[in-house]
Amino acid sequence: MERYDNAFAQLKARQEGAFVPFVTLGDPGPAQSLKIIDTLIEAGADALELGIPFSDPLADGPTIQNATLRAFAAGVTPTQCFEMLATIRQKHPTIPIGLLMYANLVFSRGIDEFYAECARVGVDSVLVADVPVEESAPFRQAAMRHNVAPIFICPPNADDELLRQIASYGRGYTYLLSRAGVTGAENKAALPLHHLVEKLAEYHAAPPLQGFGISSPEQVTAAIDAKAAGAISGSAIVKIIEKNVDKPEQMLAELKTFVTEMKAATRKA
Repeated sequence: MERYDNAFAQLKARQEGAFVPFVTLGDPGPAQSLKIIDTLIEAGADALELGIPFSDPLADGPTIQNATLRAFAAGVTPTQCFEMLATIRQKHPTIPIGLLMYANLVFSRGIDEFYAECARVGVDSVLVADVPVEESAPFRQAAMRHNVAPIFICPPNADDELLRQIASYGRGYTYLLSRAGVTGAENKAALPLHHLVEKLAEYHAAPPLQGFGISSPEQVTAAIDAKAAGAISGSAIVKIIEKNVDKPEQMLAELKTFVTEMKAATRKA
């Protein structure tokens, strides 16, 4: 969890927001996936949000579902994902690493064992997409036991009670939804959510990162203008992978350009 605190403190000192890319581990295959992650970090990613391939991803649009299918086709398993995470952590000791995943993957290992494994390989946070705050106790308690930050989604229609719970239980960062629905770069992020950001700050929530539909530097700037601590972009990045599956070098070059431009948009004028 300390890696998030350190990262946000350093960004604040430099007057920058965070740019956080999302990719699915093992897409399009384990070796290229590790190269992709190195490229994202070298191009300026401030933290990583990584998915573990899952057979029934409810909150994901077609782009991320296809990433999962490519990883499955390459034979990627959750055990292999943890091995990859250990490799990433060894190579990049300071970057915050978050997992975005589904409850079945946690249950299949055993809740406590899952978070113990996260701690062992150097994962800083876990967001379980299909577990609402009110059902999160066993997950967040296991997370805290192993010094892994439990991350919660703050939807655009969150009421006061939910905001208080998110602020109370969440650590690391708060995942601020641009809008309801499934992920996807086509579903453009709506107007920045000033009131939610203000309320979260009032209740001392972990710094909010805006996600869902973030695909352009302008949207990153808008998120930061709305006082979000940064932005998360997934589908737009995974599209670059999808488009260049047969051109691995071109893929890395395009990812580098995209992340560099998105990161530049986090620097406050």
